[in-house]
Amino acid sequence: MTAMDERPVAPAEAALLIHEIEGHLLVESARTESRAAAARFTARLDWLTRAQREEVERAYAEDHLDLTRHTWRHTARRCEELRTEYETRYQHLRRRLVAGCLLGVTCVLLITGLCAYAP
Repeated sequence: MTAMDERPVAPAEAALLIHEIEGHLLVESARTESRAAAARFTARLDWLTRAQREEVERAYAEDHLDLTRHTWRHTARRCEELRTEYETRYQHLRRRLVAGCLLGVTCVLLITGLCAYAP
């Protein structure tokens, strides 16, 4: 058992650590995917010398990784946009529901009050 095993970890701290590990794993997976894509690309270029092949693979992997990062940023930005849109819509619907409930309760109380005073 290590010192880390004995120390209690708060749920928020554990969640943060898990997200950080997931991020590292995702980045490493993207790097591996980029290198594999570069190797597949250069495998079709059999006329390249070894040095040329390595340079093309490096450049291709770098471009592929840049594209992946751009896609992730775009997806994250779109997620934030959707979150904002959905939160706004949810607040609007919640206000409408509360207003409808208040109107319904008011109508019931009004009708009950009128029935109590009716001869």
